[in-house]
Amino acid sequence: MKFSLTVYLLIIAVSISFAQPNQLIDLQKMIDDAQNGETILLKGGTYDAVPSEYIEELCGNCGEHQTTVHGTKGFVIKDKTIHIKGEDKEKVILHTNAGYGVLFINSQHSSISNVTIGGGVRDTSGDATNAGIVLKYSKVRIFDCIISNDTARSNKTPIVGVSGIILRENSEAIIRNNIIRNNTWDGVALYRGAVAYIMDNIIENGRGAGVGITWDAAAFVFRNRVSGFWKGIGTFGTSTAVVKNNAVFDNLGWGIVISGNSHMQLENNVITRNGNCGVAPWVDSLENGTGVITNNIITENGWRKEWVCPQVGYWMNANPSRFTFTYNNVWNNSAGEYRDISDMTGKYGNVSVDPLFKGQYDFTLQASSPLLNIGNPAISNLNGTQSHMGIDGGQSVK
Repeated sequence: MKFSLTVYLLIIAVSISFAQPNQLIDLQKMIDDAQNGETILLKGGTYDAVPSEYIEELCGNCGEHQTTVHGTKGFVIKDKTIHIKGEDKEKVILHTNAGYGVLFINSQHSSISNVTIGGGVRDTSGDATNAGIVLKYSKVRIFDCIISNDTARSNKTPIVGVSGIILRENSEAIIRNNIIRNNTWDGVALYRGAVAYIMDNIIENGRGAGVGITWDAAAFVFRNRVSGFWKGIGTFGTSTAVVKNNAVFDNLGWGIVISGNSHMQLENNVITRNGNCGVAPWVDSLENGTGVITNNIITENGWRKEWVCPQVGYWMNANPSRFTFTYNNVWNNSAGEYRDISDMTGKYGNVSVDPLFKGQYDFTLQASSPLLNIGNPAISNLNGTQSHMGIDGGQSVK
């Protein structure tokens, strides 16, 4: 399995504009008037978008891509490079008042940082890919932001809500050091050829999935905390993902799912206290999904009545020959450690022991943990010793 991400650097802006809400600055006008490569620095305050109709000829997540979708847009950055930077993410609020909150279209090497994005309003079309930040045909760095769209839903249709971040149509992003919280659908979702580095974020309290990689998208998902969603991290369609050193916990359904024709490398994660199963390869007989699952801690899942999968640690709802499962700790899951596969304890380096975490929400290992230096010998810790299991181990630990 091979895929690559073009890593781009923040371009040094030629000019800088300053905006303060008490000067009645129209932020959208500043964006429209800004020169290519310009940085807009935002002082503390609330910047309200004036929502407008948005009709797109392509649907990001419909079965038929060429589907007309009606929605609303808030702030729009189109056909140029712009850097939006707040002086304090707690004090600079972008209130989008729309389904497509901050919308980047054909915007190359842009960035948005140090702001709070909220106030999204769900569009009535269930086909609209609503989110606080939406990228189409764009390359954007998103860092040090708070993205929260916990808006009142006037009714329960459509079921989908407003996500945190959505990438579509071959967009690329580095998503780092953000708090993506209290959105009404997915935390981060990738569609239609999107590629992302998703690193060091807190992604919590939503509906849908914490991180969903779909269609033919690709992602590197490192060192995030994903909790409080219906489901944790999943690959779907023909997507690919490398998922390392994440804590996936307290979600209602599955922690990790590998489905369809997708591929996931799942390494050095903690998957604990999810409502149903911890990890589930979920591939029918006509699909060719694959996975490499190693050095993970899969514990204490299954506290909720069965909903999307059994209340076990590892559910093999696929052809076992297409998945490797080595050097994992599967322990104390409600309805057993394994389902629809033989017990792997004591085979291929897999164990079943109390990991001895440092705390209820601190998933690093105590000095007396039995999981230190017993991980996959092909993977070393940063100091060169044999890897630990869980988020303490391997080469991607921070």
